[in-house]
Amino acid sequence: MSGAVVVALAAAIGNLLQGWDNATIAGAVLYIKKEFNLQTQPTIEGLIVAMSLIGATVITTFSGSVSDMFGRRPMLIISSVFYFLSGLVMLWAPNVYVLLLARLLDGFGIGLAVTLVPVYISETAPPEIRGRLNTFPQFTGCVGMFLSYCMVFGVSLTQSPSWRLMLGVLSIPSLAYFFLALFYLPESPRWLVSKGRMKEAKQVLQRLRGKDDVSGEMALLMEGMGAGGEVSIEEYIIGPDDELADSQEHAEEKDRIKLYGAEEGLSWIAKPVTGQSTLGLVSRHGSVANQSTLMDPMVTLFGSVHEKLPEVGSMRSMLFSNFGSMFNVAENQVKNENWDEESQRDGDKHMSDASGAESDDNLRSPLLSRQGTGAEGPPTSLSMRQGSNFTTANGGEQASMGIGGGWQLAYRKDEKKEGALKRIYLHQEGGAGSRRGSIVSLPGCDVPAEGEFIHAAALVSRSVLRTESILAQQSIEEAVEQSEPITKGPGWRALFEPGVKHALIVGVGIQILQQFSGINGVLYYTPQILEQAGVGVLLSNLGIGSDSASFLISAVTTLLMLPSIGIAMRLMDIAGRRLLLLATLPVLLVSLIVLVLGNVVTMGAVTHAVISTISVVVYFCCFVTGFGPIPNILCSEIFPTSVRGLCIAICALTFWFGDIIVTYSLPVMLTSIGLAGVFGIYAIVCAIAWVFVFLKVPETKGMPLEVITEFFAVGAKQSAKE
Repeated sequence: MSGAVVVALAAAIGNLLQGWDNATIAGAVLYIKKEFNLQTQPTIEGLIVAMSLIGATVITTFSGSVSDMFGRRPMLIISSVFYFLSGLVMLWAPNVYVLLLARLLDGFGIGLAVTLVPVYISETAPPEIRGRLNTFPQFTGCVGMFLSYCMVFGVSLTQSPSWRLMLGVLSIPSLAYFFLALFYLPESPRWLVSKGRMKEAKQVLQRLRGKDDVSGEMALLMEGMGAGGEVSIEEYIIGPDDELADSQEHAEEKDRIKLYGAEEGLSWIAKPVTGQSTLGLVSRHGSVANQSTLMDPMVTLFGSVHEKLPEVGSMRSMLFSNFGSMFNVAENQVKNENWDEESQRDGDKHMSDASGAESDDNLRSPLLSRQGTGAEGPPTSLSMRQGSNFTTANGGEQASMGIGGGWQLAYRKDEKKEGALKRIYLHQEGGAGSRRGSIVSLPGCDVPAEGEFIHAAALVSRSVLRTESILAQQSIEEAVEQSEPITKGPGWRALFEPGVKHALIVGVGIQILQQFSGINGVLYYTPQILEQAGVGVLLSNLGIGSDSASFLISAVTTLLMLPSIGIAMRLMDIAGRRLLLLATLPVLLVSLIVLVLGNVVTMGAVTHAVISTISVVVYFCCFVTGFGPIPNILCSEIFPTSVRGLCIAICALTFWFGDIIVTYSLPVMLTSIGLAGVFGIYAIVCAIAWVFVFLKVPETKGMPLEVITEFFAVGAKQSAKE
């Protein structure tokens, strides 16, 4: 996966430039005021700082739909060009108006980077480490701020500090970003598939994954273009052939599917669980009615999958030791993708029994259709080895392959519509410890409590591929290449699809709450707190002026964030996004309450400075661990490929508008309600954010993007019924 890691790190340089600019302008504006005599023109001074926000907001309005049409990579290249030009113009700027133009160009670069870098990383990263890689923008942004503050501090120590030099240095790293984007960064494979450029997409995936066989992911990316349609959930009990066969002698043949392992003589039986609804994935938790009446069913649906992830060394490794990649967890998923499957029913009986048996809530037809047509003789099997063939010697019409995160993609014929296929996303539920209890007691499941078996879930929906497009092909890539690509243009109508609308509520909501959670207020107040703590006096005794001391203090504050972001990288794909938010938001709340009390309760100057300093440091560290990077990560994961750029632009617009409102309302609020009142409001917002996350934000760690969008479609459908 080193290819994906390096690509993500290179793309995140765009955020490094954003952090660099934010810190540089904070220092340079002190000297800009003196040169252009802006002490009596606060509006112009504020506009110099705000122009980049205005530029970012304007460019974000168009960035999503344009990136959906022309690609992610061209937008990143254009972003680097804006950064480079703005740096040159700021280095030259003879007057305020040219400087304002340069700041506007800089805002264009910032807007494109902040909006599209998370999308680009999500679309190129493997599911198992997507959260970690998407924390890179937060990390590089803080690195940029730290390096910039150090540079500004160094320049401020000279006899004649030059603000042009401070701002113009931006051109140097932006030039490096330009060459990386132009000559190293590949186009997003998901975008390439959406435009029907299959060969290019395959080449990019092979480079990113470091292997030749990317058949499973190629099929997944193609299926992602048709995500959001009618989706149903089916459940299976899978165990050794002898166990299930012995315990289900009287079971109807149509309810049994035989699975053949890679080695001769290994076989298992899968039995559909009958009598379950579309929320079968949450069966171990009971019905949604037993959960919080306010909790979104989608949250429970997502959560049930993650709570049932198999443990290393569990029954999975014993039962499926030679079964290839099926149901493997992250670290084993890429090792082997060979597995064979076969239905046990007669072909004629399959056709008659399947008719009318499928509904929106529960599929009754078997997982895979029978391979071959002969009712007599030994069964045939499909071997998904190199090339991931769809066909077998007997002309079977089924396929399966690993797609990351422990998920498996399978196909079967749609018996209701001639020439159509069903795609099936399979996922193991439960480990060795879960083979008794709730799984055994599922209605319609007659599996004995003794023995080895697993509980598997299946997301079933119509495939974008058709039977005639794959029967004559030897590989999934060739089949996909000859299929008509689904290129839903970015349009507002798609935003009203239930799953997309549901995801937009989550994305927009968490962006609003992030901006009003207090980060800007705490950043504004930090120099004052550290000054009270005596840091300024200490630095002045060392011969460092007040302006330079302020830059050094800001650099140290930024440096403290980096270890916390490192912790976030480590935990993002282990603990998950939702758990990190639920764990860090209460700490933000407590920190803000302490700051409120520090400004209300009378206490000694030293005590006040110590308590406030600790609260600010804790706030910063927890913010960059959770509420800083996670909103952008979630927004880059939860939307379908066809409208991902448009939806992420809407969320980014929410971010920028919130940033502008908070930034310019802060001085007014400080005057009207004071510092304690401001922090009190921020504390209330953090409490609301925790409730919102608990009720509305699902856990997306380790799940392929296409599976996430399918879950949103199912969750939205279930919510609409209640």
